[in-house]
Amino acid sequence: MTFTIPGNPVTKKNHQRILKTRDGRSFVAPSAQYKAYEDSAGWFVPAKNINAPVNVKCLYFMETKRRVDLVNLLESTMDILVKYGCLKDDDSKIVQGHDGSRVLLDRKNPRVEVTITKMEDNDG
Repeated sequence: MTFTIPGNPVTKKNHQRILKTRDGRSFVAPSAQYKAYEDSAGWFVPAKNINAPVNVKCLYFMETKRRVDLVNLLESTMDILVKYGCLKDDDSKIVQGHDGSRVLLDRKNPRVEVTITKMEDNDG
């Protein structure tokens, strides 16, 4: 299965803010920028509820050459795929690899191209 999430990918970890509850306790929340990206991504993520071992390959086409952490991008994408029901969970029993994932440049069409493939049976 392959699908595309349009827009410049946003990491969850590097875009955080500290907010306070009504009783004054602090907590960490994603930035408004990440939340907007997450909300818009939901329109493009197929709800498949995958619960079998898969490889999730993500090609991140960024609009600038700024430094970015692939692991943080993957974390954000996995959270989005779980939130919108594409994956049942992003633990290692389901997402067994991210083989082929990388960061590329496309100034005119930033996006994430996601390819999910079933893993071969490796029970020996």
